[in-house]
Amino acid sequence: MAEHAYDVVVIGAGPAGENAADYAVQRGLTAVIVEKQLVGGECSYWGCMPSKALLRPTEALAAARRVPAAAAAITGEVDVEAVLSSRDAFTSGWDDSGQVSWLESAGVDLIRGHGRLTSERQVEVTDVDGAITTVEARRGVVIGIGTRASVPPIEGLDEIDVWDNRDITEAKEIPERLVVLGGGVIGVEMAQAVIRLGASEVTIVEMEDRLLAQEEAFVGEELATALGDEGIEVLTSANAVAAQRAGTDGPVTLALEDGREIIADELLVAVGRQAPTDDLGLETVEVTPGRGGFLEVDDHLRVDGRDWLYAVGDVNGRALLTHHGKYQARLVGDALAGVDVDPAWADHKAVVRVVFTDPQIAAVGLTESQARAEGIDPLVVTHNVGHSAGGALLGKGTNGTTQLVIDNDRRVVVGATFVGPGVGEMIHAATIAITGEVPIERLWHAVPAFPTVSETWLRLLEGVREHDLKS
Repeated sequence: MAEHAYDVVVIGAGPAGENAADYAVQRGLTAVIVEKQLVGGECSYWGCMPSKALLRPTEALAAARRVPAAAAAITGEVDVEAVLSSRDAFTSGWDDSGQVSWLESAGVDLIRGHGRLTSERQVEVTDVDGAITTVEARRGVVIGIGTRASVPPIEGLDEIDVWDNRDITEAKEIPERLVVLGGGVIGVEMAQAVIRLGASEVTIVEMEDRLLAQEEAFVGEELATALGDEGIEVLTSANAVAAQRAGTDGPVTLALEDGREIIADELLVAVGRQAPTDDLGLETVEVTPGRGGFLEVDDHLRVDGRDWLYAVGDVNGRALLTHHGKYQARLVGDALAGVDVDPAWADHKAVVRVVFTDPQIAAVGLTESQARAEGIDPLVVTHNVGHSAGGALLGKGTNGTTQLVIDNDRRVVVGATFVGPGVGEMIHAATIAITGEVPIERLWHAVPAFPTVSETWLRLLEGVREHDLKS
């Protein structure tokens, strides 16, 4: 007999888990969250929030320096100690009491400890002292435990101290020299943060032929140019084969396949994520995780189609993004209450990505190559964000490609990519166009204000018109 019973038991108190529990409670159910670390999860303490807190001050400074009349007023550099202090404030000093208070106000209970399934709808929680509590889920169990950093099989890497996203986002000082293994989102954001906060040498080592290899080719090229202009060395098509460190805290050396060696004070490993499902008791309910530990789910977020077991957020591998995890969780919270909800199709057609480098990269939906792979005949139009009145007003050197991928048969947007200052705030218009399947002819009546950067939309539609006139 379980010691406690709730309608919904959520394992993991990250944004996805919190939303699943909150939405269930709003529908009149009872819910408890099981969490062994900090309530708020990776995003709040070692991901989204601290990383952006490190990036934002220097982004604001760079934006001012692009405007000639404002640049003359800037006589100093960013206050690094103030940046780190601001980062600490955004993470509440890695104290989750505020998040715990929110759970209480939302009517969600919390049990501290490591949660494991022991049978269908049964969760065993072990606290730090080894005490065990058994909880029953009358309606369902939701797994929202997120992911952890992957460590690639490189000789010597597992024998030395290296940094992952947690180490760099909670660093107390900026390393003089940093080598970043991986040119994905974490890698490029933290490389720029560190160089702008005072590092003298930063090198990115990426095995693919470009940065952010899952995005359009021009994204990686334009970002590499921008990072290079700031003194970051970007090595693409570069394979690391060995790593070693002098002593316990001496310099680290990363050896590449072509014989080059990179020496730095710290090595940030940012090559991907894996789901920590190895001690979740999945074998007791005959569930086998997939590659990387991810849990395969259907479009209703059910694990192996089971009507009582759900996985939301990064752990299911559908879209490793906080906002998509919360989207999934909202659907699950309502579904557990018996509400007839739509399947989670946005994760297939309209995944929204923003990289908070300078320039920012924002994308949603399909790239051109993905569209072709799906059998779509794509019409692709591009425009430079700096070639609009709003873009020009942002300052000297404002640049970046914007692109729409259009299903030419259905005449709807299926993908959008923007590169440029602050374009993360522009992407939601594209998200609405894609999810709403708004016809191109209707988009002509969405008039962008002048002079704003959003006028780029008009120029992109004019590119469609030009194509039509030539056809």
